[in-house]
Amino acid sequence: MTVKRRLLPALAALLLALLGVSTASADTAVAPASATARQAPPQIPAENVMAHLDEFQKIADANGDTRAHGTPGYEASADYVQSVLDAAGFETERQAFTYNGRTGWNVIAEWPHGDTENVVMAGAHLDSVTRGPGLNDNGSGSAAVLEVALAVSRADLRPEQRLRFGWWGAEENGLIGSDHYAGELGQSGRAKLDAYLNFDMVGQKALTDMGVYTHDAAISGMFEAYYEAQGIPTYGIRWDGSSDHSSFAQYGVTVGGIGSGDDPCYHSPCDTVSNVGADVVGHSANAIAHTVWQLGGA
Repeated sequence: MTVKRRLLPALAALLLALLGVSTASADTAVAPASATARQAPPQIPAENVMAHLDEFQKIADANGDTRAHGTPGYEASADYVQSVLDAAGFETERQAFTYNGRTGWNVIAEWPHGDTENVVMAGAHLDSVTRGPGLNDNGSGSAAVLEVALAVSRADLRPEQRLRFGWWGAEENGLIGSDHYAGELGQSGRAKLDAYLNFDMVGQKALTDMGVYTHDAAISGMFEAYYEAQGIPTYGIRWDGSSDHSSFAQYGVTVGGIGSGDDPCYHSPCDTVSNVGADVVGHSANAIAHTVWQLGGA
């Protein structure tokens, strides 16, 4: 991810095992699709999320300790995510783009149920910087979003809204992949997005409070309610330029999300799987599920 700023105070056998077989503002509120959820969100075990992070670590280990744009490590990460989603029954797409003379990919997955004219999307950037494996930044967000998508599949969910998930390439080069996707959607495609939720660095080991994007009061309230129930304080994060949500907000799409704040291994070789707190990333996955279930009218 790029630099985050705080406001004061305010993601084979292993795959099968994991599967279980107009501009918006902070004053604009997006309501849940239903007043009463028909199905409670699942409790996602932290070890499920950590299993994806272990896979990302193995990929980095086998590819020069990086998963950066234009490297074999990034391509292998995209292959892993797409193969898991294909096995789970999602409609997937590998969207190619070019940056700095190298091909990158976004992985898009859509659950084939719900209203195609009203889409709730959750995403995370999949790439790391060149000088590290990027397991908190942003393997944590990628793994949490991936496990929430798998929870949708395991529940055989029938939401009112369409649920779509995205894993972005070349975020570390300037939000390149997500900007390409949001631009390619066009005005009509973006108009179908009720909300885009972003998850960047959600596994900070020494977490004391969780950052919540302040763009939309209703969405931020859903995340805040989850963390309040867990006894974890929250604070406000600016939404205007630090990660892939900006690619959507620039077109007036309502955005939300969470982030676990500063990390001593930020953009460093020490951002390995041991840098991620299992409890923290487990809570992140459950907070995402809590919000996606509400917004999607599950």
